Amino acid sequence: MRNGFPKRIRHVLLALATAAGTLAAAVPATASPAPPSLEFANPDSQALFGTAYTAALQNLLHTNTIAYDARYDRSGLLDPATGIVRAGGGYAQPWTRDASINSWNATSLLDPALAENTLWAVVDKDAAGALRVQQDDQQWDQVVWVTAAWHHFLVTGDRDFLQDAYRTAATTLTIREHATTAGFNPAYGLFTGASFFNDGIAGYPAPPADATESVSTGSMPWPGVASGMYLSTNELYYAAYVNAANMAGKLGRPAAEIAGYRSRAAALRTAINQRFWNPATGLYDYQLLADGSRGAFQEGTGLAFALIFGIANPAQARSILGHARELAWGMPDTFPNWARYSDAQPGRHNAIVWPLVMGLWAKALAGQGEQNGFAAETARLAKLAGGNSGFWEIHNGTTGVVDGGWQRLGDTVKFHWGSEPDQTWSATAFLDMVHTGLFGLTFTDRGLSFAPRLPAGWGDVTLRNLRYRGANLTIALHGAGGTITSFRLDGRAAPAAVPDTLTGDHTIDVILTGAPAGDRDGDGVPDAQDRCSDTAGTAALSGCPDPAHLEAEDARNTGGVKANVNHTGYSGRAFLDGLWAQGAASSFTVHRTTTAAERGSITVRYANANSDTRTMTLSVDGQPVGQVGFPKVADSWDAWGTTTFADVPLTGRDPVVTLSYAPGDTGAINLDWLEYRR
Repeated sequence: MRNGFPKRIRHVLLALATAAGTLAAAVPATASPAPPSLEFANPDSQALFGTAYTAALQNLLHTNTIAYDARYDRSGLLDPATGIVRAGGGYAQPWTRDASINSWNATSLLDPALAENTLWAVVDKDAAGALRVQQDDQQWDQVVWVTAAWHHFLVTGDRDFLQDAYRTAATTLTIREHATTAGFNPAYGLFTGASFFNDGIAGYPAPPADATESVSTGSMPWPGVASGMYLSTNELYYAAYVNAANMAGKLGRPAAEIAGYRSRAAALRTAINQRFWNPATGLYDYQLLADGSRGAFQEGTGLAFALIFGIANPAQARSILGHARELAWGMPDTFPNWARYSDAQPGRHNAIVWPLVMGLWAKALAGQGEQNGFAAETARLAKLAGGNSGFWEIHNGTTGVVDGGWQRLGDTVKFHWGSEPDQTWSATAFLDMVHTGLFGLTFTDRGLSFAPRLPAGWGDVTLRNLRYRGANLTIALHGAGGTITSFRLDGRAAPAAVPDTLTGDHTIDVILTGAPAGDRDGDGVPDAQDRCSDTAGTAALSGCPDPAHLEAEDARNTGGVKANVNHTGYSGRAFLDGLWAQGAASSFTVHRTTTAAERGSITVRYANANSDTRTMTLSVDGQPVGQVGFPKVADSWDAWGTTTFADVPLTGRDPVVTLSYAPGDTGAINLDWLEYRR
């Protein structure tokens, strides 16, 4: 459970007890296969997207892969020699949603054995021994597992897995159809229970909530939520029926059995379109309460699923793309702010950005051919990861700052929650942006097809060491756009697909054209000619910043450095904290108009409330220039001062200036901005 009261309280206490340290994930018994690598010819794209891809792989395959644990082997199908993917930092177990989304997003492709173990880790058995998705207190989100399981079969072709997965799907759907809580409401032809993603009451307007969230932190204890019907949940049931029918068909089950699932899917799609589509807004509504009251609000996952699963017809899809609202840093969970929240205090599940939602929205945009929208959402998540030392749980949608949002906690009204680091589904969201969006990988029961979408300005890109069944693929994209003008397999012209029987090492070269004109950063320079439309170390909504003033929150950060707003007096959107331990570093790209070598001065605005001068190491393009000092400013971290370092050498058009906490440094400062002057 992500946000429920008892488990979440225990998590908060654990987080407080371990705030100064890091919980280490156990090492699985067997090593994962070597991961792919992503290489852009454009150095700016490599710095932004390539770095984020490497970090996401590290998050999934190392940080959040834990050893086999018998506590999760209630299905009896886990391999003790293979690990499990946990939900993330602060969430030590594989929740149903997390296990399913992470397998669907990336794990089934990157490490099939790991994905299979993770999917079985959230399955148990009933008293008669029938397999079912675990029956916990989040019943409404169980069926996402069915879609993940079908996807796993498409990636792997594992029929033994499919046999057990189908039994699990059939049992689970039967349980849900007859359940009295989070079950089927025949009056509306829809399933009841909370929204797929919103397990906290902050994700709901009033009604069914009230102004003080007085009943419960979790959503299901609220009668209006438990009996209500929500867009994303019903879309996942539709997908579950479709995929259960696909499983049954592949296994040669009786025709009537297959037809039964397809019939229920069709009826549910019809009900979704009748009950949730709102011509006045051009979007699907978010909620339908049991008394018939409709909620014309926007749900990020709901809109994404409508496009991904084909619930929206072409006209509806165009309407969604034209009317959906995004925040500066991506697609919000729900929108707009409920009356009890605001931009200053966004709800934990309201007008705030979760990378998981961003990933699903990017998948939907790519599937609709919306290349600029896909490029923008992907760049935002890469920047959020690069600016905050990795993949966090939640961000403020206006500033991009790591922010857990507001929601009641126990007897406290509008408690400000934390946002956890190292979130697996945030990392796999980015991996899916690369695999499904950029390279257009589509898995079928006969092979792997390609519909790549290379945005203008990103430059040529190569994905190496991608394993698909028995093949090891190197895929290179050239040009820009989504129209394939040439597809060559091992140098020979071929259809844009490879069969599932392919084995050994192979090279795929794709030439693309048709990239739409765009100006993603709004600086007046078309993306195809703009070297800063998506680069790291730049502001979210503008092009190349003036090197005379670089806001610290736009730096690339590692080692725990992240943007923060918990002190006053900073400029821009935020300041940087986390320069508190060796290995922490902040890097600023100085976008110059010349490539000539020169020397200049660097001025840094910073805060230091320590009792002495603190030191950091200044480097340019990875080469140390020397140790630099930051004298004490005041006794308060709300006070800021400046210091200037002279005679700093720069070469090349885009040198990278880094301040790092290296061996011999004392660190422990906050950064506000950096300026370079010749």
